[in-house]
Amino acid sequence: MTTATLTIGTLAQTTGIHVETIRYYQRRGLLPVPQKPLGGIRRYDGNAVARLHFIRSAQWLGFSLDEVGELLKLEDGAHCHEASVIAEHKLRDVREKIVRLEHIEKVLSELFIGCRAHQGNITCPLIASLHEGLETYGSL
Repeated sequence: MTTATLTIGTLAQTTGIHVETIRYYQRRGLLPVPQKPLGGIRRYDGNAVARLHFIRSAQWLGFSLDEVGELLKLEDGAHCHEASVIAEHKLRDVREKIVRLEHIEKVLSELFIGCRAHQGNITCPLIASLHEGLETYGSL
């Protein structure tokens, strides 16, 4: 990609990221704002495309924008230890979420089975459990 050839609209189209999202990333300091020539339009280069792909990839892995900002500060590749600490925290968070999701799956499965077995004009077990706060299932 040649240097400084993309308008923000073309950048958005190229990366699949909405123009307002790009501007938001700029306000957050995740993407530099290119210089605006006198009477002209800002132009973005291949570095902006690469940076947006980096941001989206990191978000896909579950990193928050604050964490993405920290990773971007380390992107020269010389700070592998610091990056691995951030990744280790993210991995721990993901594992904790998996445990919570497995618990939620179990509770929902039990409630679903209760609903399927439900007969007559009594209160729906799922609705009743939600009103009761799911105390019988432990904390979620």
